[in-house]
Amino acid sequence: MTNDQLPPFQRLDVYIVTKEFARRIHEAKISDAELRDQATRAAKSAFLHICEGLPNRGTAMRRKYFTGSQNSLYEAMGAMDLARAIGAVSQEDADAVQALGVRFAQLLSALLR
Repeated sequence: MTNDQLPPFQRLDVYIVTKEFARRIHEAKISDAELRDQATRAAKSAFLHICEGLPNRGTAMRRKYFTGSQNSLYEAMGAMDLARAIGAVSQEDADAVQALGVRFAQLLSALLR
């Protein structure tokens, strides 16, 4: 499928960054099972909230979904930071996720204005 065949919301930077954020957390293979589960669930939740909010026309509903995404983003970032601190994930993976998380937070901040 070419980019111009995708729904408009799937072409937005926030969608692309959020999907990459979730993918990187999944691929990081956090060795602590509890943190791995928490981080991947939060990252998936952040992505899926974006998927619900972007095409939604209602201002209040968009804010609800974007706020939920933001909450899940910070949970996932915290789980990755803790995983790094206890040696359950590589510094390289933690840094990549952190950079994507910062970009994601900037994009969400703009959406929440």
